[in-house]
Amino acid sequence: MKTLSRVALLVGTFLGAPAFAQTAAATAPDSSAVAAVVNNQVITTGDVNARARLFALSIGLQPTPEVISNLRGQVTNQLIDQALQQQEIEKDGITVSDSDLAAAIAHIEQNNNMAPGALRAHLQAAGVPFESMLSQMRIQLGWQSVLHKVLGPGLQPTPGDMASEKAALKAEIGSTQYHLAEIFVPVSDPADEHTAYDFTQSIIAQLRAGAPFPIIAAQFSQAPSALQGGDIGARHLDQLDRPVADTVAEMPVGAISNPIRVPGGYEIVELIAKQQISAGPQTVLNIRQAFAPYSTPITGGQLGPSQIATVQALMTKAKAAKSCADIAALNDSYGDVRPSDPGPVNLATVAPPAFQAILSKLSVGQITQPLVAPDGVSVVMLCGTSQQAVALPSDQQIGDLIINQRVEMESQQLLDQLRNHALITRN
Repeated sequence: MKTLSRVALLVGTFLGAPAFAQTAAATAPDSSAVAAVVNNQVITTGDVNARARLFALSIGLQPTPEVISNLRGQVTNQLIDQALQQQEIEKDGITVSDSDLAAAIAHIEQNNNMAPGALRAHLQAAGVPFESMLSQMRIQLGWQSVLHKVLGPGLQPTPGDMASEKAALKAEIGSTQYHLAEIFVPVSDPADEHTAYDFTQSIIAQLRAGAPFPIIAAQFSQAPSALQGGDIGARHLDQLDRPVADTVAEMPVGAISNPIRVPGGYEIVELIAKQQISAGPQTVLNIRQAFAPYSTPITGGQLGPSQIATVQALMTKAKAAKSCADIAALNDSYGDVRPSDPGPVNLATVAPPAFQAILSKLSVGQITQPLVAPDGVSVVMLCGTSQQAVALPSDQQIGDLIINQRVEMESQQLLDQLRNHALITRN
């Protein structure tokens, strides 16, 4: 993305847990061999094979010797960038607190409408130790601290910066915005072009087969947005690299792109939603939802007897609900796996379009038909609607936007400098 830097953030972990190391060793008997050296820091073939196995398990690939072999080139690049970042973090004496780490995990869950603890459950269900994600987040947060330290006082926007950004936002009224998520795979050496392309293709195949985009992005995207599960929010086409803009303009909502070659690597994008920014009032919904998880997930795309029983039980109870408070209580009875109140919902931003159409036809107090997902079923009740005028973001939000843009630009420059000055040997 034009507004996102090409920083190779950590996308895996220090894979040193004994049980995991033993599993990887079965794939790579020569795990102690040297794959690369970064400023005297050794990356072993065991590290590379373990990271490749983590990726395969995360997206549902069988970690066969052929799969691991195909992943090694790209994974080695990731580990080299990780080593450079970790060395810079340590040089600056930066530590990441447990509370900061917990907040980052909670942020990913909230942004993706996950209940607390759902991210851990998703990873464990895929056979990936949650400690892997924690290590990854610790590096990413530490790298952000490095960038803030480098920028210093110049990080804060001036009144002139704020005025310019507000003027630009006002000019956007009437235009179309595209809500996107991204996964970025870098190509730091022309010799790695084919390997990186194959890597993106393996990601896309699994995403289109149903692998959750936020989890895959959080683990393996090498862009700052990995901390948000790949979500970069709403963008205009002129804020994107031209190849990305051309692709997004033709994509239907909910689609996953083919690999897009951009400066620095390959981009995979998901079009979450799109909307036109209207100068007139917009419809905002107040809704409540009840979610009932299945005892076992759907397999083969077909509901089995136990899932059908869950759907029927939820709908029987939902039809007896007289108010949104009843729906919230029903959600609690199922363990509050997903929050009952998602907050104000701008109807224009609801995706996919079929769900937007369902919500637009609801009357206050009416419930939807069952909304079936692979892991459970939900029902939504409309509690009320309001018309709200389009408003600019708050000064705090605008300031945060400017700061994020500056941090992302510095990310690219600093990592490029680290690569250029590092002593890197690959075997």
